[in-house]
Amino acid sequence: MSAIALRPYLPADAPALADLFRAAIAELTGEDYDTEQQDAWAARADDAEAFAARLAASLTLVALRGKTVAGFVSLKDNAHIDMLYVAPDAAGTGVAKALCDAAETLAKARGTRKLTVDASDTALGFFQKRGYEPQRRNMVPLADTWLANTAMTKTLGEDNAGPRH
Repeated sequence: MSAIALRPYLPADAPALADLFRAAIAELTGEDYDTEQQDAWAARADDAEAFAARLAASLTLVALRGKTVAGFVSLKDNAHIDMLYVAPDAAGTGVAKALCDAAETLAKARGTRKLTVDASDTALGFFQKRGYEPQRRNMVPLADTWLANTAMTKTLGEDNAGPRH
């Protein structure tokens, strides 16, 4: 498998990232969310203009394997991982790790001491392994259904920021 390359988000990426977002939700969250919850969550990408604006409003990085988009991360206000999604065929290949490492490094370089994320049940273990500590459970209304996530925080210090090997 080819190496992971990261680059800044470009407006032309929005349709591919919306498709990746929907596919990741549909294929990677089935054990934690029912179909109605998945559909409500994925519908956040149905308004193409609003989804593109959300990506553009944050520092968004795109992960590539060769020429194929493998994932993306959005760092909002230098202190919150707003979105981190990986293509289903790239799950478990280090893409999420590379994206999270980059977000942590960028946040720390911008003076952030505490990085937050609202982790889905599917992503909870990933973030816990990276040193994020659960703060509270949230119930988020989307369409006519509710989704649960966990607000998590990681302190970015000298010993735990940046890439882990």
